[in-house]
Amino acid sequence: MDLFNQTIDPTFNWLPYQGTVNYYGTIFNKQEADFYFEKLFNTIDWRNDIAIIFGKKIITKRKVAWYGDKPFEYTYSNASKLALDWTAELLELKKIIEQKTGATFNSCLLNLYHDGSEGMAYHSDGETDLLKNGAIGSLSFGATRKFAFKHKQTKEKVDLVLDHGSLLVMKDTTQTHWLHRLPPTKKVSSPRINLTFRTIVEK
Repeated sequence: MDLFNQTIDPTFNWLPYQGTVNYYGTIFNKQEADFYFEKLFNTIDWRNDIAIIFGKKIITKRKVAWYGDKPFEYTYSNASKLALDWTAELLELKKIIEQKTGATFNSCLLNLYHDGSEGMAYHSDGETDLLKNGAIGSLSFGATRKFAFKHKQTKEKVDLVLDHGSLLVMKDTTQTHWLHRLPPTKKVSSPRINLTFRTIVEK
């Protein structure tokens, strides 16, 4: 389905209550999206992610990178990272989604999923380093993947499909009340790059 040529309402809230999720659809045409995918795939300083879970060090197949206005420290899953300097392409993308959303961002966490076997378990981006109730702008390049939300109390679920070159924004109390995940799938054999633009609050 070619969502680029369909009308999508970016003001529509996909969550029924206690949060706001807006999906803008594909904001880049295929040629632009292909260009950014190749640039990011080949120029980002990708590293395997490290998490400390129940005292055990876990190294993921998924690769990550952390960029920002300055060497912000960001801690999640009991592991810390220092932000690298922006690349030219990341600054371009940051400017584009700031214009689209009206939000401002000072950092970006990138994830590289090599195929559908790699995903992300249910979690919320509620780290104290992040601006509380601030917007998180999520860009997707590469393989189309399902993205799922689950309410922390009611367990109600909301699923979206994120396409190549698309933008999703999570804001308001979404992280307080909802979990989200990228479910693994055997139907996808190609890679996906996800960029989540964020705002770090310095202590």
